[in-house]
Amino acid sequence: MVTAPFLGRAAARPIPGLSRRITCQHVSSNILLKGLRLSLQKTFGREFNSTSRLLDMIDLDKTRNIGIIAHIDAGKTTTTERMLYYSGFTRRIGDVDDGSTVTDFLPAERARGITIQSAAITFHWPPRGTTSEVDNLSGQGLDAKGLPRSAASHTVNLIDTPGHADFTFEVLRSLRILDGAVCILDGVAGVEAQTEKVWHQASTYRIPRIVYVNKLDRDGAAFGRTVREVGSRLHGWPAVCQIPWFEGGDGRFTGIADAVSLTGLLWNEAGDGKSVKAFDLAGLEAENSKLANELKRARVALVELLSEHDENMVEKFLDHEEDHLAVPSIDILRSLRKCLLDPANTIIPVFAGASFRNMGVQPLLDAVTNLLPGPIESPDPEINVGNTTGSLGQLLSGNFVVEKNTEAVTGKSKQKKKAATPAASGNNNPAASLESCSLAFKVVSDAKRGVLVYVRVYSGSLNRQSLLYNTNLNVTEKAPRLFKMYANDAVEVESISAGHIGVVAGLKYARTGDTLISCTGGKMNPPEPLNTLQLRPIDVPPPVFFASIEPHSLSEERSMQDALALLLREDPSLHVTVDEDSGQTLLSGMGELHLEIARDRLVKDFKAKATMGRIEIGYRECALSHSVAVTKTFDREIAGRKGKAGCTAVVQPYDPAEEQLGLPENTIFAEIRDGNQIVICAPGLDIVTDKHDREQSSKLPSHLDVNAFRASLFNGALSALSRGPQFTFPVHSTRVTLTCDVGEHLFGSESSASAISAAARLATQAALRDLITTSPNNSTALMEPLMNVIISVDEASLGAVVHDISSARGGHIISLDEAIPITTALDATSGVGDEVVIDVRKIYAPPDPFESPRIEDGSSMQASANQPRTITAKVPLKEMVGYLKHLRSLTAGRGTFVMHVDRFEKMSAPRQKAVLADLNSL
Repeated sequence: MVTAPFLGRAAARPIPGLSRRITCQHVSSNILLKGLRLSLQKTFGREFNSTSRLLDMIDLDKTRNIGIIAHIDAGKTTTTERMLYYSGFTRRIGDVDDGSTVTDFLPAERARGITIQSAAITFHWPPRGTTSEVDNLSGQGLDAKGLPRSAASHTVNLIDTPGHADFTFEVLRSLRILDGAVCILDGVAGVEAQTEKVWHQASTYRIPRIVYVNKLDRDGAAFGRTVREVGSRLHGWPAVCQIPWFEGGDGRFTGIADAVSLTGLLWNEAGDGKSVKAFDLAGLEAENSKLANELKRARVALVELLSEHDENMVEKFLDHEEDHLAVPSIDILRSLRKCLLDPANTIIPVFAGASFRNMGVQPLLDAVTNLLPGPIESPDPEINVGNTTGSLGQLLSGNFVVEKNTEAVTGKSKQKKKAATPAASGNNNPAASLESCSLAFKVVSDAKRGVLVYVRVYSGSLNRQSLLYNTNLNVTEKAPRLFKMYANDAVEVESISAGHIGVVAGLKYARTGDTLISCTGGKMNPPEPLNTLQLRPIDVPPPVFFASIEPHSLSEERSMQDALALLLREDPSLHVTVDEDSGQTLLSGMGELHLEIARDRLVKDFKAKATMGRIEIGYRECALSHSVAVTKTFDREIAGRKGKAGCTAVVQPYDPAEEQLGLPENTIFAEIRDGNQIVICAPGLDIVTDKHDREQSSKLPSHLDVNAFRASLFNGALSALSRGPQFTFPVHSTRVTLTCDVGEHLFGSESSASAISAAARLATQAALRDLITTSPNNSTALMEPLMNVIISVDEASLGAVVHDISSARGGHIISLDEAIPITTALDATSGVGDEVVIDVRKIYAPPDPFESPRIEDGSSMQASANQPRTITAKVPLKEMVGYLKHLRSLTAGRGTFVMHVDRFEKMSAPRQKAVLADLNSL
């Protein structure tokens, strides 16, 4: 037994593609650099002639860009605070309840005790200038090639994300720039609904993840049940790397036993977690023989699981005479990492701890540096260039093929023609002039430093005073100051290299989600096709809640609008519109809490003198019948110039779930936007493609091209659909067919793009009004958001909650499931698409302290009143406003729920009448 400061360990791994480890002990530095260059060239498809560039790539091997994801109140911020403390970044441990945490620095976050916006922070693990004494106990302090483990510190860029469902978009925009993630689970609640959601969101970006089961010190914590739930709900095979150490087998949580290194770690409950007693297997057998025996079973299960997914582990197992305990720890770590980085991975490493009691965080940090990938090992980021999707590596190597639509859209297919492939090297490759490529994943308004734009650099180096071209807005800005952020503290730097996260201060236009590129020679505008480059684009979901915003006086309206503009730059999931009838400014968001936070930021942080009205539901209006063809001609002066154009419009009901009729003849464009289908027909247009793959038509006026013609009609229809003819709500589930005959509806130089757009808007509005004229009683109907609601309650409250949802709130119960579905004879869950089928009976999980005996199929006979249950239902959004307080009164404060929009559904006549009466009473 040894008592030592537990400072962690870091494995030095070779750069991917390097066939063997080359050290300076055996060869000269020149040979080392040459070998690394060849390895990197093989991996990335390009040469690395610059020694400084090569050293930057080596530095990236010691960099981790990770995120903390989980359900609300799982302990994300608490775990982050311990990470900062043990890494030496802070001298005290912050507390969420006291509002003293580093990452939750907004006043609204400290007041509510929740994370609202993701915070970026950089620290080093192990702390620089330290080595681990505990690591040497197992005798396996080696790197991935069997050489002595490097004491070099890793740079960890950590993103602490929100857990509340209203801030899902905040999580999404943070996930895009991560290389790995730690998913934290509540040891009492297990895998909760929001955890499943963020887990699957991370899967879309192919982010390797490890699981940390937190709060094992709380009453009712069940590590074994949570492990089985990881398999059944997250659709992966849990690789149990640590098991909890309970005093006396069923007492308080005091430490962990590591199945990889076969060691036990015992913390002092009253301490700050920096000192730990470490036991090897022999010492653990003397201290706690029951735990030692369970640790052996965990090691056997871990080796067996890895052997099923990694052939190298089978060889190691046979090399050590089929003794599970004799397999070296470093081989297990290497196998875990190999499985974790495999794109087809189904292995989920699981770790244990209690962050609030300062237990288990240092081994978790070791797992971050040992298992999760660095920037150069992560999948190549997805990009869009024009209409083509590919990877950034293809663009940089010159192998990116730009495609462009050259044929009309028909009811059967959409044909494309490929443009010329850029040369792989030399001056003919446009990407050769690319100096840096970065993604603005977050915009924050700081009271002292102004607007801060958080960026992840994917290529090259972003330098101070460089010109950044915004491919979303087509504007160029200078980057006057660069920072490395430590929560709300900043350190100014001269450059941010590829693979790192930093902040650009002083940008006037950049928004969340914009792609920023710079070119060599300080070029203002990049060459084609770089000017259309989009890094990992993201779709913003439509808002479903709205509230009016009114300034206290007319003199305050300008400051309110400026504050709203800042708010929208920070959070694109917020929308601001102006009601045409009342002139009110409406702020729309993803949920009640989302709008409450927006109001607080607007009033308290931005000092806007404004008042927000009560939160309302964003309804929709749909067409019920077919209109006649309505032709409108726009003929008036625009900015002193005469504008004239015509258009014909027809509207009709549209349901994407049902089989639709084919598109009309002469269709040149068809797209679904916000639940509506817009079809554009242009008889006599005669589209041809020139040698540069640009669509042209001799029938159009000389100042118009085909793209501008299409966009004008499309934007005009979108403008008209933003307001319904009867109830003034946005139109949904409607098909608009626009016909613009170039011979009849265009008038030479007078038919400008704005005139065509205005004609399309007038024609669409007239067609919508025609529905009321031709069918007064069957023209349009209201649609309401139908929410997919997942409610977690205990067994005792199940009946009351089900009755309330189905009777009082008009919802439909979809399913009633236990929190861990292991009660059937054959318990297997299959995911959607290509998710793996998991047989929960084959998952190893240690017994929980108060677990009931298990029957032959592996299920528990426990059926207590506190057993968690999950209710899945579909409920109208109006009935879910303020539901959290009511749910807590039904469940004695233990119930939680998450919800998201499932679809918009047409109301019945009685319900529509009741909703309209409620709206008219406002």
